Amino acid sequence: MKPENTSNRLSILVVDDEESIREGSERILTRMGYQVYKASRGSEGLEILGQHPVSIVLLDLKMPGMDGMEVLGHIQRLNSEILVIIITGYATLETAIEAMKQGAYDFIPKPFEPDQLRIVIKRAGERIRLTEETEKLAQERQRNLADLGTEKSRIRTIVESLPNGVLVTNVQGQVALMNPAFQWLMGIEEGTCIGEPIDDCIQDNGFCQLVNDISAGKEQSLPATYEFTTSDEKYLLASGRPVLGDEGECLGAVVNLVDITAMKVLDRLKSEFVAKVSHELRSPLSTIHEQLALVLKDMVENESPRDQYLLSRAKEKTQGLISLIGDLLDLSRIEAGNVCIDCKPVKLDELLKSIVDFMEIRASTKNQGLKLVLPDEQLPVISADPRALESVFGNLIANAINYTPDGGAIEVGISIVPEKIRIEVSDNGFGIEAKDIDNIFKRFYRVKNEKTRFVTGTGLGLPIVKGLLDELGGSIQVQSEPSHGSTFTVFLPISTSNLPQN
Repeated sequence: MKPENTSNRLSILVVDDEESIREGSERILTRMGYQVYKASRGSEGLEILGQHPVSIVLLDLKMPGMDGMEVLGHIQRLNSEILVIIITGYATLETAIEAMKQGAYDFIPKPFEPDQLRIVIKRAGERIRLTEETEKLAQERQRNLADLGTEKSRIRTIVESLPNGVLVTNVQGQVALMNPAFQWLMGIEEGTCIGEPIDDCIQDNGFCQLVNDISAGKEQSLPATYEFTTSDEKYLLASGRPVLGDEGECLGAVVNLVDITAMKVLDRLKSEFVAKVSHELRSPLSTIHEQLALVLKDMVENESPRDQYLLSRAKEKTQGLISLIGDLLDLSRIEAGNVCIDCKPVKLDELLKSIVDFMEIRASTKNQGLKLVLPDEQLPVISADPRALESVFGNLIANAINYTPDGGAIEVGISIVPEKIRIEVSDNGFGIEAKDIDNIFKRFYRVKNEKTRFVTGTGLGLPIVKGLLDELGGSIQVQSEPSHGSTFTVFLPISTSNLPQN
């Protein structure tokens, strides 16, 4: 008969002065998968308990010497978790009940059938298993609570020690956490605002709107940012993201707040320095350039060709420095926000026609064809800064002329797309390799190869174009193929509501 597999090889001790009970119980319990120890006297049973781990004891009440009740008392003192099942005759039933009151788990009357013993032992084994699982769960719970408490303490310590401000809100926009750095940056007293709506704690409407939109899951562009100043003239940058649950639902917002006052001051000082140095340099350089032009004009034909070449190169270099200074001043104005502040109705076809007419003289010196292609439909009037647009398209057309060989062709085309006007400046010039396209809008970056090494420039034209278009609410794209030319596509918003309000 195959042994029944129950309780992970639990041990059972049978204490009975009748050998038949001991032997019969051993056969039944061994087949059930238990380790069985036997004792004929109470003292012998206690000795076994002191030497081996035992989970269940089958204990006879009527034994010579130490009786069952006395042995039960010793077992209770030794290990109260041992389950004691009393073996009793019908004449001692009342004694068995008394034993259960003293801590025995169950009793079985003798003589008993094998099935009776199996039922009682299985019940005791299930009791042991459930008790062990309960203890295991309790230990696991205590461990998890301890780990959670430690983790919460660790996270709180980290958050509170961060140099940047941290704000956490729930889905209703109520403050759940606010670290000391945030309180200091916003001038909020410690211990206040927790549980309060963010609108009741912060006076800046734009910041509160940002937090409420992220908390409610309305903000789509992430991370969402907002720059503002406080009453004590601190410049702050807020960056926020939603807190998401297991199902991806929005549970609130976490906002990081950084003090950028020093960066703003440094940026202003840099702009002021560039502007001052540029103004100081432009006047003497312009004078030198004009004097070089006069000297070259007055030179007679029998003068040394070498001297004429050196003076021409000097004139060319001074013109390059003057252009660089002008570009640096333009960048400074863009960074300071002093561009695109004079928005007015602009007829884009007329503006582009005047730029193309002006640049056509320059293109003709290289025998290049420069033409403007207008659409059949009438173009809408847009609201923009005309000086900024002149700078954008002047730079793009000038680049097309510079990077197109003699005899090339340049075309400026206009078309209307949904809610935007598209302007394309195309050429069949040198083109741009794919590795350079991502860098051409970086300051001072210039494409240098065998074909372009003689082209002069500052490397600031395209960064100026990009900065102005950002201010105008527009964008620019580039498509190019080496040796086949480039196309710069500008998109400008038709609706004035799409333009930044200064």
